[in-house]
Amino acid sequence: MQGRRLATTDEIIAIVSPDSDEALDRLADWTDDRGIDLATVDVGENVDDVYDENRATLGVTLGGDGTFLEGIKSFAPRNIPQLGVNTGTLAFLARVEPEDIGAALDETIRGRAAVDSRQQVSVAGPGIDATGINDVMVQHVPPENPIDRKITRLDVHADDEYVGEFEGTGVAVSTPTGSTGVSLSADGPVHYPVNNHTLQLVPLHTHQIGVRPVVFSPETELRITTRGQASLQVDGGRANAILDEDDEIIVTGAEQLAHVVRTSYDDHFFTAISKKLGWDVRDADGTGASGDGAAPGADGAATTADGRSDRGTTTFSGPTTASGTADPDADTVDRALTIAKEAAQAAGDPLRELHGQVESVDVKSDKSDIVTEADHQADRIITTVVGNEFPDHAIFSEESTRQTGPDSAYTWVVDPLDGTGNFAHGNPNYSISIALVEDGEPVLGVVYVPETDELFSAVAGGDARKDGARIETTDRDRLDESMLISGYDPDGSFLSHFYQESRGVRRLGSAALNCCYLASGSADATWEYDTYPWDVAAGLVIARAAGAEITDETGQPFEFDLETDDRTALLGSNGSLHPALLEHLERDTGLATPSG
Repeated sequence: MQGRRLATTDEIIAIVSPDSDEALDRLADWTDDRGIDLATVDVGENVDDVYDENRATLGVTLGGDGTFLEGIKSFAPRNIPQLGVNTGTLAFLARVEPEDIGAALDETIRGRAAVDSRQQVSVAGPGIDATGINDVMVQHVPPENPIDRKITRLDVHADDEYVGEFEGTGVAVSTPTGSTGVSLSADGPVHYPVNNHTLQLVPLHTHQIGVRPVVFSPETELRITTRGQASLQVDGGRANAILDEDDEIIVTGAEQLAHVVRTSYDDHFFTAISKKLGWDVRDADGTGASGDGAAPGADGAATTADGRSDRGTTTFSGPTTASGTADPDADTVDRALTIAKEAAQAAGDPLRELHGQVESVDVKSDKSDIVTEADHQADRIITTVVGNEFPDHAIFSEESTRQTGPDSAYTWVVDPLDGTGNFAHGNPNYSISIALVEDGEPVLGVVYVPETDELFSAVAGGDARKDGARIETTDRDRLDESMLISGYDPDGSFLSHFYQESRGVRRLGSAALNCCYLASGSADATWEYDTYPWDVAAGLVIARAAGAEITDETGQPFEFDLETDDRTALLGSNGSLHPALLEHLERDTGLATPSG
């Protein structure tokens, strides 16, 4: 999940522990001021009574790590991102302090927070079927007589491979989020939890010198068989069972990830551990080891001499000032490129989710509702993110009312769902198109393909890139060796006259994708009988930066016009193929009148 998506938050659901009244008052004041709905539930209560799946929801927990874990239990199955506010004592998971609630939430709804996807663990066996965010622990059953033997013996397999026999207190299967306490107590490794999707098997107080912690992929199926009675607990007892001799349980990574919101107001992971366990690496005078009073946090932020992160100095995209706002002196187009990429990827999340529902719907009107909702959600994310970062710019979107700003030099041109027909039929060939136009000319283009996770981008005068790697057009100059793409072709003239002359004509159903595939060499030319500015603004920048030649059907340079209602044809090629295309268009189709 992209942090930029949080800019469209409609409501907050807060899970509140006792003794969190002051933090709750701060949260209520903040939501009142921002016009965001707030619903609260006590720890252990069901959130279904207040949750609306049709609204953009942020989960907040007010409490310690126990409350945070209850939040994961409630929010993760509903795909709700979660921010933890620490009103407890020894908290490693909830790391925003109550006095920072407002600032952290401001950062979040401006789309400037990050969202970590956290691996969960699932366990199934006799009397148990549960999911946890921390760990699954299989241990000895406490004896009635406290001086009796406290040993359990377990056999462990990883998929079909025998790991070994574990004799001792037991074993823990931990996620990176839950690795800290268990591993520290058993001399195992501590995993950095951010976007770390692994499981580790940690022996607890073993009686065999050869047993060591082992790290597995989340797809690994760990089969644990008891040699005697054992106790099983998930996340410290939130789910539990007593296992008998020869019982078998299966532990593996859960498919559902938990989404944890991380702001610059969080204590960073290693800072939190150092502070709360008294591990501060400080000189006697309180300065850092470097002597300058500050050390880098886990993800690049500075931490002050008292171990707190230097509030407000870390944002997650683009140059910023110390207050977390955009630096007005930074190059506008370069900063806009970062914002456009993040906005496109954030909008891709709900499109993927809704696209997966289309094929399971039989009623045409219901499919239409899904497509409409997809357009709306993607458009809202993009326009909100762009509006937050560039409030003076105009925004021109296919799906929403044009927004104007006092700085008329810059206009964002957005198509949140190019390839609507494909989307409605479950076809993966649809895209998100975002362009920045300066004084009437497109200067930046980003096209994102949600189903394949391909990101095309370019700035006018620079290189075209796909997923960060430079791309360029082909150099073929013969029609009979070339692959062509056709856009809208009302009477099939382009297809019928070029199919036999080339190695094929393909129609993808997305003008933005057509330009990008031309740019990346997946096709040698593309034809559009007519275009809309939002369809081609981003693709034009990308194709031209990759070396493409873009004209109308007569060979005249293609002129981008944001205001036109007239038919505007587009012929794009790798350049060397262009003369042959124009000649063939005139001779066989009558679509063109050669220039010059």
